[in-house]
Order: sequence, then structure tokens, then C-alpha cells
Amino acid sequence: MRENVLLIGGGGREHAIARALEGSECDLYACAGNKNPGIAAIASDVETLETTDPEAVVAYAEEIEATIAVVGPEAPLEAGVADALEDAGIYAFGPRQEEARIETDKAFQREFMVEHDIPGCPDFEVFEDTEAACEFIDEYDGDLAIKPVGLTGGKGVTVIGDQVTPEEGKEYIRESEYDELVLEERLIGEELTIQAFVANGEFQTAPAVQDHKRAYEGDEGPNTGGMGSYSDATRQLPFMSEDEYEHALEILEATVDNLEGYKGILYGQFMLTAEGPTVIEYNARFGDPEAMNTLPVLETDFLEVLTAARDGEPVPDLEFAEQATVCKYVVPEGYPTDPEAGAKVQVDEESVARAARATDDSNGDEPRESAGDALLYYASVDEREDGIYTTTSRSFAVVGLAETIDDAEGIAEDALAVAGDEGLHMRHDIGKADLVQQRIDHMDELRAE
Repeated sequence: MRENVLLIGGGGREHAIARALEGSECDLYACAGNKNPGIAAIASDVETLETTDPEAVVAYAEEIEATIAVVGPEAPLEAGVADALEDAGIYAFGPRQEEARIETDKAFQREFMVEHDIPGCPDFEVFEDTEAACEFIDEYDGDLAIKPVGLTGGKGVTVIGDQVTPEEGKEYIRESEYDELVLEERLIGEELTIQAFVANGEFQTAPAVQDHKRAYEGDEGPNTGGMGSYSDATRQLPFMSEDEYEHALEILEATVDNLEGYKGILYGQFMLTAEGPTVIEYNARFGDPEAMNTLPVLETDFLEVLTAARDGEPVPDLEFAEQATVCKYVVPEGYPTDPEAGAKVQVDEESVARAARATDDSNGDEPRESAGDALLYYASVDEREDGIYTTTSRSFAVVGLAETIDDAEGIAEDALAVAGDEGLHMRHDIGKADLVQQRIDHMDELRAE
């Protein structure tokens, strides 16, 4: 039976999901608040609507006779879109509103971990009173991460001892309009993400990915939704051991075991410390950009994963190509504090692929065939009659794939060179050998202390 799959969301993550379904036995439809040209090129139809409006999403799903829906972003999950679809008889690969609280309510997330004795939970306290939170900062023996309880688009965490001083942290709390905050111990180590495909009480995991939140090279500047990420050709990252990866899986397993009825993606963001992995947070969907590292190397048919989940069958064993990936986001100049929209995007999927296939060698004399591929994923762009232009959000990402991280990074850079830099900003250091080595050295130093 050919499936009608509805994809909800219009960002880079959703473009990656769309491409993962391309060529499968399905007709793809999409709905989002924006029209992503990459998704539009794959889908049979794209409807512009408010994806946090469950009635609007269900109406479109019924119009196209959807048999499966995939919820990309977190906001529709928080709004109960998965609930509404399933109440209408349409299977949604994404958790219901109550289960999505593992992401959408950080106080619930931590209290859930304590209640079910899930390992990897840091010290924390939850506050509704501003002055009580400030007093806790004064009294706590160590640095703290300040987290708003609700969704913040990946930009809401403020870390004392890293981004701000204790006094600046208290000023941030007093000036914020958040009703509830979580204050938790600052974790020292290296961040990583492992994404689990969950259905019917079981889960399968993808290779670990490291995201880069800071806007500028050298991990400087304000937090963003993610400037890029990389994965290795193995399940582990270069700075972690196989045992540390397995330890993180044990934490995910304990979480899944206690999230009764959970389905979709459970994204575990960990801090690898000298004592092992600790949970920074959970997300209830694919990461953006981490989906763009994971899905291009997924060799198992993603549609088979979705239909098995819907039909109550075991999730198939996930096979991933033994390739490293490096994803680099291109954003408008001034992002994220004062972004300037309107720069013309000078690349398309064909030009990115050509750049990866043939570039000059170190002598500049002979063309060489690269050892991998490059992929373009559109995120937030404005398609006009005369071309594609940036908005004020992340614009597009380029992903290099190769046998090693170093080669994948070079491929991504070759492809980015086609884009130029007029009106654009990107982090060129993501995936570079010296930055990866810094991560390795950092963990070696922490383990030796």
C-alpha cells in the first residue's frame, strides 16, 4: 500500500526528513508557516498554515487523506497537534502533548528523572519566585545554569561562569518575564546529542552528534539555534569511548521505559563529564541541525520505520553508512541579535553537489574528485520570482559527507565557497581538525584530574 505522509514543519530539519522519504513508497505532503523550496521540490503539495493550530493541521491531513504524519518542530507538539491527529484517526510519529512535556517543561523533565530514578540528572531547583532564585545563586557552592521552564528555541539557557557573572545572572532573572525557572549545576565537559527512534516500547539510536550553539568561531558570542554540527563514521564522537556511548544509551533506555506510550524521536542532549554522560536536556523531536547529520547516512528506509511504528511492529534495526558528516549553517549577517534579511542566496542543490564533486587540488592545477558528497538543506528563506533570499532566521545548511570528519569538513567548505559571504555569516571552524582535537584534549584533561 502506498502511504500518504504529511510532514509538519518547514525548516532545515524538515527538509532532511523530506529527503529521507524521497524515493520511498509514499506521496509526501507538507504544511508549515513558510514555504521551504527544498521541501516543495519533493512534496506533492505544500500548504501554508499555522502548525500550532491543531484544527488547521487535521483539516489539511484529512483533505490529503494522510495515513501517517511526521511532526518536525517542538511547538506543534506542545500545542497538541499529535493528539488531534490521532483523535482523528491519523497516526502521528511524534509524542502526544503530555509526553512531549519531557521537552516543553524543563521542571517536569527534571522531576520526572528524579521520580523514576533515571541516572544522569544534575543537581537542580525549580523557582517561581524571582528573589528566591537570586538567593539560591548567592548560596550555591558553584556555578549554575539558568533555564526558563518552557520552549526558547534553543537560545534560553544562561550559564554563570561561562556567559555571565553571578550578578549578571541575577540581573537576567530579575529582568526576564519567565514565570518559572530551573537552576541547575553547571556541567563541565563536552556536549553531544544522541537521537533515539522510539515506538512500541522499543528504541533504536543514531550516531552521536556534536552541535555548536555559539554564533562565532572559537565558541564565542551569543547562543543560537545551532550553527552547525558533526558526526563521525562510528557511533561515537572522537572524544568519547564506546563505553561512554553505551552509558548514554542506558540513560535513554531508562527514560523510554518510563515514558509509557512515547513514540517519535527522543533526543538526548548530554554533557560528557569526567564521570560519564549527564543529561543537559531532552527534546521530543529531531534536532536541527542534528537531523541533517543523521538522516543523510540512514540506510534503513525511513518509511519502514514509520509504518512499523504505526502498525505496532518492532522498529527495524537502523543501519547507518560508515561516513562522517559536517553540517554548517549559513545565517543572515548580524544573526542572532540583529539579523539583516534580504541577501540573495547564490547556491542551489546542483551547485553544492558540483562543488563537492570537483574542486581544485592544493596546487590549483588539476580538478580532483572528492571522496564524498555535499547536500544543501533550506531552512528559513524567502522565495521570490527572481530567486531565494534570506530572512532573519537561519537560512540554509550545507552538509559534507566523507570517510573522515576532516574530509567531510573540507567538502562542506568547498560547497560553501560557492555561496560567497555577502550578507551572510557562517562558522568555518566547525569540524576542522584543530577544533575537534581541542575537544579530545579537553576530555583527556578532565579524565586525568
